[in-house]
Amino acid sequence: MDFKVIVVGAGPAGLAAAVLLAREGVRAALIAPPGHDDPRTVALMHPAIQLLKYLDVWPGTLAGHAAPLRKLKMIDDTGAVLMAPNLEFDSADLALEAFGWNIPLGALLPVLRAKAVELGVSFIEAAATGAKSEGDAIRVCLSSGDELSAHVCMAADGSNSVLRNAAGISTDKWSYDQVAVATSFAHSMGHDDVSVEYHKSAGPFTTVPLPDGRSSLVWMERPARAEALMGMNDKNLAAEIQIATHGERGLISNIGPRKAFPMMGLTARHFAKNRTVLVGEAAHVAPPIGAQGLNMSLKDAALAVDLILAAPDAGGDAVMTHYNSARRAEVLFRQNVIDLMNKSLLLGLSPLESGRALSLAALHFVGPLKKFVMRHGLSPPRDLPFAMRNSA
Repeated sequence: MDFKVIVVGAGPAGLAAAVLLAREGVRAALIAPPGHDDPRTVALMHPAIQLLKYLDVWPGTLAGHAAPLRKLKMIDDTGAVLMAPNLEFDSADLALEAFGWNIPLGALLPVLRAKAVELGVSFIEAAATGAKSEGDAIRVCLSSGDELSAHVCMAADGSNSVLRNAAGISTDKWSYDQVAVATSFAHSMGHDDVSVEYHKSAGPFTTVPLPDGRSSLVWMERPARAEALMGMNDKNLAAEIQIATHGERGLISNIGPRKAFPMMGLTARHFAKNRTVLVGEAAHVAPPIGAQGLNMSLKDAALAVDLILAAPDAGGDAVMTHYNSARRAEVLFRQNVIDLMNKSLLLGLSPLESGRALSLAALHFVGPLKKFVMRHGLSPPRDLPFAMRNSA
């Protein structure tokens, strides 16, 4: 056996899994071709920040690149007949310094990779082209023509996962009439560590704090409008952002690199099978609403490592069954909430619009319900993996 665990994919979730394994002395390999620059930032909520602390990479050098998320605001900007009241969540209500921190991927990925190298993870810069489970092992084929074996494989290789297909796992997949434009910008008025999600008729327009008078932006729009935004020069795009924020951030300038992402959803019908555990977008994809995506993916990685460390057979049926039932149930619930929220904006149907407005009004006026949603938006505390707990 070459390794106990093979991780495929060097995004944040794959790297975090590799570091967690190496921290416990597990012989692990990480397979991935060289990465590409990504202008996005990630809003990591409190449990994910606890994970970074456990990995000994937070705050460290990341602190200078990150901004706290002390408050989260949701503003109904649809112009619908029944408008929801503005809704504000305050981390102080949960006795937290912040809900989380917004961190550029360009800062997070190198730090995780350096920690993995420091702890002895074997990096293999190749693409995984297939895999086959045989007895107590899984063999992963590489684009170099080589093969590696392990007791279990963690597939963190994205929505088009080769490892998921090799394990015989099918998916439910759908698309939205939306494209997300991701960028960042400077503004003359402070953000006060407040993330704002404007609910517009084409989807959310979300600004998230960054240091030094900047914010990151995820702007979900219809495909033609997104294409037009991507084709604008920086001056014209800054003007569009200023209009979309109603001037609440002052003068907009210094637009950062931008990238467009077609919106889709995906759910694997099994999250683990044939000695293959699906992590992150190999298992689930959802629109970037409520900062759920990477936070769910990191929880995937942390729980998978917990189960692998505790099991006599790291890729046995017990691990596959436990992981599948635990993660799929939570992910499906969160995906359904995100899907309903997104469709209530996109479809423009009065019953959906009214339902969204009334739901947000209930959160605005009912304090205990609001606190319940805040706690469970972070993650139910009772089922957190070890590395995500406050005591870690």
